Amino acid sequence: MDLKPLIVKFIKFGVVGASGAVIDFGLTALCKGILGVPELLANAIGFTVAATSNYFLNRVWTWRSTSKEVGVEYAKFFFVSLIGLGLNSLFVFLLKDISIIPRFVDTTLDWDFWVAKIIATAIVTVWNFLANNFFTFQKKKQ
Repeated sequence: MDLKPLIVKFIKFGVVGASGAVIDFGLTALCKGILGVPELLANAIGFTVAATSNYFLNRVWTWRSTSKEVGVEYAKFFFVSLIGLGLNSLFVFLLKDISIIPRFVDTTLDWDFWVAKIIATAIVTVWNFLANNFFTFQKKKQ
């Protein structure tokens, strides 16, 4: 089995994911820090907007999808993303609120939340890639 195409897709997925991370973290920071939205809701908003951006970029660049069923494909991608959101929020909760990550001295910047979010995002990236590769963008057999 030639893993090179899968590795190339994972790298592209990572690049798209990096752009999504900027959207996710930026919007989460805006919602949480400036608008005062509760952190798990802010996390959900950032994650969802980033997932939508990531769908379009991954469809065109990573998987080069030509499916005419864009709505079905997007729904699958969003479904995978919602599971990813649940996993992401679970990991943020476990890492931050159950004190797996030691509390940082400077709580004004809420570093324990951000460290937890970074770790959760890394874990969920693997889930999202595999689920999208083998479910969302799987080519139908002719």
